[in-house]
Formats: sequence, structure tokens, C-alpha cells
Amino acid sequence: MNKIEKMVKELCPDGIEWKKLGEVTTKNQFKQIGANELEKLRVNGLTGLGNSIRLLPSSNNDDWWSNENVAKEYICYGEVITLGRARYANLKYHKGYFVSANNNIIETKENILICRFLYHFISHNAKKFYIETSTYPKFDVNIFDNFLIPIPPLEVQAEIVKILDNFTELQAELQAELQARKKQYEYYRDKLLSFDNILKRGGVVKKLGQVLKSLNTGLNPRKFFVLNTNDANNYYVTIREIRNGCIVFSDKTDKIDNNALSLCNKRANLEKGDILFSGTGTIGITAVIRNKPYNWNIKEGIYSLKPYSKYINSYFLKYILETEQVKTIYMNKAVGGTVKSIPMKELNHIEIPIPPIEVQEEIVNILDKFERICNSLTEGLPSEIAARKKQYEYYRDKLLSF
Repeated sequence: MNKIEKMVKELCPDGIEWKKLGEVTTKNQFKQIGANELEKLRVNGLTGLGNSIRLLPSSNNDDWWSNENVAKEYICYGEVITLGRARYANLKYHKGYFVSANNNIIETKENILICRFLYHFISHNAKKFYIETSTYPKFDVNIFDNFLIPIPPLEVQAEIVKILDNFTELQAELQAELQARKKQYEYYRDKLLSFDNILKRGGVVKKLGQVLKSLNTGLNPRKFFVLNTNDANNYYVTIREIRNGCIVFSDKTDKIDNNALSLCNKRANLEKGDILFSGTGTIGITAVIRNKPYNWNIKEGIYSLKPYSKYINSYFLKYILETEQVKTIYMNKAVGGTVKSIPMKELNHIEIPIPPIEVQEEIVNILDKFERICNSLTEGLPSEIAARKKQYEYYRDKLLSF
């Protein structure tokens, strides 16, 4: 019998009480703030509370300072959990000053339920509070309010929180270390691949189109075929499938039938060694095709760059396209409103520094080692983080099952 079981047996001889989440939580009780009020906070908030004030939710972890008068009108203090109205990947916990945005913000009745205990419980069950729609999973208030949660004594809740927080804190430390290494990698990558450094090593500056056999893109399904038909057994690759320089399929990857694949192959004749480059939306995500793509092709907006191997190494080209110096060049050529894109003609005309092949191979070997440390799922920090995440989920599910 472990410590938690002993505590439960001693403090709850008649068993754990269960309550509906709607009985022990409150939602959306905080003042909403619009863009104008947010700007006032930014302009006026240079002195005052001396505490970091967070906009919830915020994909950018947007912090700023505020004065006391503004704080009294807009700003709350407390422990809160944020759940997005759409999708279940937005779960966050915050303790401190915050300004509410328009989403589900939850606090607990503190004499019954510790907020951090609720956070771990919601993490365990988050997907169950959402219903599938034609576009994305949507938060259902009725499901949430009627969902049962175990309410052990506060001492038991605190002990469970202590155990689970140890795992999340270790995971956060490892994640911070990984981010530091990624910044270090990006610094050395950009230094190795700078125009100045490459020119010193016998390099020349050429237009991208001069070292490519071709630059193509995929097909738009709206014009040529239907996705996810009953006989669709091939993958339709979007930016979502390009991860850490590789093409990774998942159960969310769309599929196409053989006829659609044949049409895509005629438009984008993908081969081993081609570089994929996202030219629309999030511009500049890259990957090298490592094996002949027999059962997949790309969507419109993903570009395939086919290099002349005698001029440029595929992996060198991938790395050069990821540098801040070259990114700045092609982002200045991006067009469009909310969704930006870079025309293929403009991409062909950007200039890049190219050293002799033997220098390219040397640089690729150095950067490959850095990238494995940062991105490999089988070694180093990413592997350790994945292991700690699984460990946390195992003990969270076990401790909260009662």
C-alpha cells in the first residue's frame, strides 16, 4: 500500500466523495479585454505593480507591466486554468496576475478543491470535454459541468499535486535545456553559413534557380480530386507533416487515391534528395526527402526543390534556407494579406552563398550532429523529455483513478 492509499484509507474510511465539476468550479467570471484596452495597458503600464501580468490565453506568452489603477479595472489575481473554446491542446495553468481573454477560464472553490489538483485532473480528461465538429473539436460546457471529479481531502490532493509537480518540473527543466541548446545550434548554424564565412572559404553567391533542376509545387484537391475517399491509401503531405526536417505521417494525415497520387506525381515529380519548402502560411519549414516517395505527394503551397548535386548538397541547401540571413531575404519577397506566400519565381531569384562541395559536406556533418542532439527522438534530450512525459502520464492516471 503506497502513501496515497494509506492517506485515503485513514482520512476517507467511507470512500472518496465525487462531485460534478460544475459544483466545484466557476468559469468565465473574469472581465474580458479587447484590443483597445490591451493597447492602453501596453502604453501606460511601465510602472506599478511590479508583477508580471499575463494575457490568458496567449500563444505568445505575452507579458507586460501595469499600474495599480489599470490593475483594479482589468486585472485579476489567482490560480486559474485555461481551456480553449476550440481544440483541447490549449490547457494551461497560471498563478498570479492576469487579464482574461475570451475563452474558458476556470477557478476552484478553494475550501474543497486545490486548483493545481484540478489542473492535473483536467489534463487527464481534457479530450472528454470536447465534441467533434466538421472543423475542430469544440468545448462543451454541459459535458464539463456534469463530469464527475473525485474530491479527496485537501491533504491527499496536496500530496498528489506534490508528486505530479515533481515530474512536470523536471520536464520543464529539460525543455528549457533543450531550448537553450537549440538557440546555441541556431547561433553556430547561422555563423557557419553566413555569407562572409562562406565567401572566405572559397564560396560564391548564386541565385537559387541556378543550382536547381526544378522548382515545383503540389496540387490543390479542390480542383483535381477528393481527399480521404474509401479507396485512398496514399498520404497527402501538408506543412503539418513536416517535423524537425523529416516527413512524419499520423492518423490526422489526409489520404488520396491512386489516381490523385498520379496527378500529383506529374505536377511535383518527387525524388530522393529533393527539399520540401513551405511557401505559404508559415513560410520556410524545410525537410529533405530521404527515400523515394512511393505512396505520398505534397499539397499546393509546399514547394519541391530539386538541386543539381554537382553544385549543391541537398542537406546544405536545407540548412542555408533555415538561416536567419537567408530567411530575411525571401521573407522580404512574400506577398499577400493575412496568409503570406512567396511566389516560386521570387524564390528562384533569391541569392545564396555556395562554397565548394567538400566544404558543404564538412558543414553538413557538423550541423547534422547538432540537429540530432536537438531533434532526435531516440537519443539525447528529446528522448529524455518524452520518457519523463510518459512517466508523468502514467502516475497521473494511476493517482487520479481512485
